[in-house]
Amino acid sequence: MAKKYRIAILASGSGTNAANLFSYFEHHPTIEVVLLLSNNPMAFALERARLAGIEAKVFDRQQFRNTPEVVQWLQERGVTHVVLAGFLWLIPANLIHAYPGRIINIHPALLPAYGGKGMYGMNVHTAVKQAGEAETGITIHEVNEHYDEGTVLFQARCVLTPDDAAEAIAEKVHALEYEHYPRQIERWVLGEKGGNG
Repeated sequence: MAKKYRIAILASGSGTNAANLFSYFEHHPTIEVVLLLSNNPMAFALERARLAGIEAKVFDRQQFRNTPEVVQWLQERGVTHVVLAGFLWLIPANLIHAYPGRIINIHPALLPAYGGKGMYGMNVHTAVKQAGEAETGITIHEVNEHYDEGTVLFQARCVLTPDDAAEAIAEKVHALEYEHYPRQIERWVLGEKGGNG
């Protein structure tokens, strides 16, 4: 029998957060990951999905922005919630309208700082380093039609030292992602209130 809540993950890259989510929800009583979608045919996230026994599909910009195809894929599989895990494209209006309040993203900084177009991955950590910040963290937020502007659901912080290179900052932020994203997705899907870490 299909579980009550069915998640699709959108990923553009290596898929480390996606793999963490596959593992977290593998034996969950009411939530399952049923699909991984990527805009990058070379994304290792696709291989991680196949290894986990999860269906994986690739789409291009035309399919995503100008056709209902991706939304149809989600609806055909009974997807109830969409999770972005290192997905780099702006979400089009048709997908937001199909899943209002049911698309979530994780950003590797404390929004509204270091958000917006082009602010992803090492770009963010390098900017944080260059600014000499004493802390950074993660922001989990709902997705709307603008980069990194949806309602913030959860933030967690980590302390930085002057000796931390951008790569060290990335490691600290990844640790927060792995620790918090699965649990906060679970709370969000089940309608529990989150908190800040």
